[in-house]
Amino acid sequence: MGSLQPHQHSTGLWYRKSVDQTLAELQTGTRGLTPDEAQARLLRVGANALPAKAVDPAWLRFARHFHDVLIYILLAAALATALMGHWTDTLVILAVAVINAAIGFFQENKAERSLAALRGMLSSSAHVIRDGAKLEIDAAELVPGDIIVLRPGDKIPADVRLFEVHHLQVEESMLTGESLTVAKHAEALDHEAQLADRTNLGYSGTSVSAGNAKGVVIGTGAATELGKINRMIATVDETETPLLRQIAQLGKRIFQLIIGMMLALFVIGFFWHDYPFGELLLSLISLAVASVPEGLPAIVSIILSLGVQRMARNKAIIRKLPTVETLGAMSVICSDKTGTLTMNEMTAKQVLTASASYAVEGQSYEPKGRITLAGATEPLDWAAHGNLAAFIRAVDICNDSSLQRDDSGRWSVVGGPTEGALKVLARKAELAEIEVRRLGKIPFDSAYKYMARRCDVDGEPLIYLKGAPDVLLRMCEQQFGSAGVEPLDRAYWEREMSHIASQGLRMLAAAYKPVPGAGGDIDHPDVQQGMVFLGVAGLMDPPRPEAIEAIAMCRQAGIQVKMITGDHPDTAVAIAGMLGMGNDLRAMTGQELEATDDEALKAVAMQYSVFARTSPEHKLRLVRALQANEQVVGMTGDGVNDAPALKQADVGIAMGIKGTEVTKEAADMVLTDDNFSTIANAVREGRRVYDNLKKTVLFVLPTNLAQGLIIVMAILAGAVVPLSPLQILWMNMATSTTLSFALAFEPGEAGMMRRAPRNAHESILNGFAVWRVFFVGGLLAAAAFLVEAWMLGQGQDTDHIRTMVLHTLVTAQWAYLFNCRLQERFSLNAALLRNGALLTVTLALVLLQCLVLYVPFMQTAFHTVPLSFGNWLAALGIGVLVFFVVELEKLVIRRWRARH
Repeated sequence: MGSLQPHQHSTGLWYRKSVDQTLAELQTGTRGLTPDEAQARLLRVGANALPAKAVDPAWLRFARHFHDVLIYILLAAALATALMGHWTDTLVILAVAVINAAIGFFQENKAERSLAALRGMLSSSAHVIRDGAKLEIDAAELVPGDIIVLRPGDKIPADVRLFEVHHLQVEESMLTGESLTVAKHAEALDHEAQLADRTNLGYSGTSVSAGNAKGVVIGTGAATELGKINRMIATVDETETPLLRQIAQLGKRIFQLIIGMMLALFVIGFFWHDYPFGELLLSLISLAVASVPEGLPAIVSIILSLGVQRMARNKAIIRKLPTVETLGAMSVICSDKTGTLTMNEMTAKQVLTASASYAVEGQSYEPKGRITLAGATEPLDWAAHGNLAAFIRAVDICNDSSLQRDDSGRWSVVGGPTEGALKVLARKAELAEIEVRRLGKIPFDSAYKYMARRCDVDGEPLIYLKGAPDVLLRMCEQQFGSAGVEPLDRAYWEREMSHIASQGLRMLAAAYKPVPGAGGDIDHPDVQQGMVFLGVAGLMDPPRPEAIEAIAMCRQAGIQVKMITGDHPDTAVAIAGMLGMGNDLRAMTGQELEATDDEALKAVAMQYSVFARTSPEHKLRLVRALQANEQVVGMTGDGVNDAPALKQADVGIAMGIKGTEVTKEAADMVLTDDNFSTIANAVREGRRVYDNLKKTVLFVLPTNLAQGLIIVMAILAGAVVPLSPLQILWMNMATSTTLSFALAFEPGEAGMMRRAPRNAHESILNGFAVWRVFFVGGLLAAAAFLVEAWMLGQGQDTDHIRTMVLHTLVTAQWAYLFNCRLQERFSLNAALLRNGALLTVTLALVLLQCLVLYVPFMQTAFHTVPLSFGNWLAALGIGVLVFFVVELEKLVIRRWRARH
């Protein structure tokens, strides 16, 4: 036995091998491994645990926030001022750089915990048979070849090939996305099967709902299906959001512009105007500091943080700041079906008897909703529908589940979801109470596909039978019609059931027969003949009503919605139709997807709206294919099977109530109400946030440009620079950041959700934005030179001139803030009153300017002098003039666009 190299590379083929083949290949037997052999295998294979991912130390994550070209310029400026002995300048510039890094560090997603959460899903203990003895061991000590025992309530501790299966039902929705439990058996399969159809395997992390079994371990740790998902999560690279890409591009362009200007001005100032080297260097440092929008990272973080808070109030928890803005660019939402678009609660929607078809109202497990004749609205006269009442009694009595209601009023089912749906149906019928004495039963098993119950109903001995319609029809020669028992009309049932199946409903049938005699036992021969067919129930996991509305809103906003599910294609297409996902819907299956290469998948991913019978690998490939089509992809889900695709997507969206911890940790956003419509509201908020970010950039950059132009013009003219480096930093950090805060509170503009998603690759500075920056920057620079000329004419000293230029630029910037509220329309509208932050920042600005102008230590640090009331009025007049000139420019551009 010692030469065994366990098959740790794939569980994909075990389902096609017999139990004897599997045991032989793993060199084990039904008595299990010996303790020595188990220990030897453990040393070779390793523990049954998922590998942990190394996390970078905090100092390194903090240091990364200095890796930005604009921060490099500030650090270089700090070094230069230190070498020149200007220590105040050095300390202020360094403080700005450190503050920006600290904001980024604390706002970023904290340590990646998705793999830790995944490891937490593994079972902690296992019942094994070793050398014929049953033991309970730590699940980490399991090895391939171990024999394990499974009981109801157990979490399966490793991937296993099952044998000795007794009515085993396993809940696998975390891996497959299917809401129904899976009936397991021990026979080998003779065909290729997707993960959800490998009914002789048990998977690590899934739960035993009912029944017992033994199985041989075929994969542990990283070699399990859960381990594959773990590897996929670990290898998915973090995608950079559109905003971060654009801010990085903007930074590089500003960097190139600054370096070019500094080199040119050094040559002009040193060789042409004979500037003293120290004075020239200080002027160039002023230029660098002036041109760097060092407050922008802080402003972006603040606006995104406010967006996060607003979304949290609206049931969407954002885990990564840039996600807020990415939501606004989202062009495709890939949604899991079960529990996301649907209720994840089976519901009876239709009942078919020999005489009529009935519609059942209501959603979920709440026992509310009428039962009516199909197409009718009036209540039923139960006396005329005895065969319907008989069917409902049968599925209620031949049933092991029960309904319960928690303290919050939420209804749930104890037992299987299908049986639970039939219990809800019985409660909706509100039939008269009867006395039932339950006797023997035949439990459901996938081998024969039915359950039977012997009982006394009001003293009458009966057998009730419930199961697959095709199986029950073979056992019946009669049916229960409106007038009583009559010959079975097989053609009628097959025709009507075909219609039910076309609606994507799952079907379950019931039959009965009287059994004279006093015995209580029941066996298979008792139900093989003489049964009377009662009817068929059509069941489904119904779509969420709010999801229908949300999908319509998304489609109106130009966002495609695609369903990616592990469920059957027919069911998926039927649900997609009910959700309003489009006409002429077709499903592509996981098997078809596997046969499609990556290049062909790019086209297919855009064509289809429904993908069924998919595995975690399929979901990941689909997200990547859509991203290859330049789409900004959102992916929703609640099961472990969704986690890799959630992490790959531009926006991973997890369900907060029914979602697993793994999914939540891998996601960018968690919906606390599991409501698809919350996504549509989040998209609206994302678009509002992006609009406000763009307004902020258009507010901040003209000021930087104006400061740069002032210094450039002064050097070219050989004159004294009218602003010092610290005054420039004051204007950028204390005033720009304060004022731009108000733009974060601007309400969304009209028609926001009727426009197509923006191009995520389009620069935040398009042609119009560049024009606005240069136009306003030039306007502010001209105002500064106008003030400087006026003050020089009055014979004022350098400090007084610089103070007045600083105050004028700050006031003009405050006036321009109101221009930025609306990019193209007149800014003084009714919505102005809805933004109280405008008044707050105005008062804060007045206070800050009073500090820098009138407090002695601030005057010393920033080289300012007190200004008179007349100076304040002059600055205010220039600000008002700037506002109306920009509004006039908006009007001209608006009319020009209307004509063209």
